[in-house]
Amino acid sequence: MTVLSSGSRGNSTVVSSSRTRVLVDAGLSCRELLRRMAAANEDPATLDAILITHEHQDHVAGLGVLARKLRIPVFLTEPTHRAWVRMLTPRTTMTYAHWVELRAQQRAAAAAEQAAREAVGEHANDIIEQIFAESDAEIAAEAETAEAVPEAEVAEPVDALSKVRAAPTYLPAIEHFQAGVNFAIGDIAITPFTIPHDAADPCGFVFEAEGMRIGIATDLGYIPTNVKQALKRCDVVMLESNHDLEMLRDGPYPWSVKQRVMSRVGHLSNDAASEFLEKEYDGGAAYVILAHLSESNNLPSLARIAAENALAGRMGLLGNKLVLAQQGEPTESICL
Repeated sequence: MTVLSSGSRGNSTVVSSSRTRVLVDAGLSCRELLRRMAAANEDPATLDAILITHEHQDHVAGLGVLARKLRIPVFLTEPTHRAWVRMLTPRTTMTYAHWVELRAQQRAAAAAEQAAREAVGEHANDIIEQIFAESDAEIAAEAETAEAVPEAEVAEPVDALSKVRAAPTYLPAIEHFQAGVNFAIGDIAITPFTIPHDAADPCGFVFEAEGMRIGIATDLGYIPTNVKQALKRCDVVMLESNHDLEMLRDGPYPWSVKQRVMSRVGHLSNDAASEFLEKEYDGGAAYVILAHLSESNNLPSLARIAAENALAGRMGLLGNKLVLAQQGEPTESICL
């Protein structure tokens, strides 16, 4: 397992067995993801798939370009896929003046149509027959013209497939999964579980292969029972420790953003992460990774101290190695 980047500016992690390699989230640009992989001695050409937790920009920024470049499938839930497509689809806006003009044109067209119907009156059937006769004559003339045009002069048909592939939402292959329904990529068994976050259908994952289990739970406002159960018996637990509550309250964010972060669909604080480690964590992991640390509202030292205090209170957990995932560079690869 190699965390390429973790934080509000981009998230991405490589999880692999001896035969399968999966990229969890693609929250950096394609170029930066490839650079990070090279720095971590991870070969992009060996990736088998991209797996997406949710559609927020810091988890999908490089998704389309990377998937097309590597020609690998993308696994995500259907609501997440739809939300990602909507996010990348250009939205047209209409000014009030434009709307007034459009409505005036529609009213004028409706009035003209009504006047034409009233003018036709009892001769409607004769006029309709005349229209059909003229239409038939035009079709026959076009057919004769088409027969006379040399085959070489016929315009090439538009390649619709090329247009589709050029769209920013095009993915080479798409696999939809559902939270709570297990599936596999290669020899890696994957258990997706719902997490409380303000996205369309956010998920955490447990990966299992060759007798080892890796659990990833970031971007969640609190830790519900299903997440606690999913993270049991894991050899690696990657858990969010996003912010220090005092730093967040006194920090630069607008109050509305602070409320979102602290909400039950926001992000885990150091205190919430440490409470889980102290009271709910089963102590079975060789590595505990603290992830998604805020650069504005947290300090690595604060996150580490809170987690170490929680683990130190339980004598059976002293063998756990604590790792802090970083925003600016990959972590050292964890090999089980």
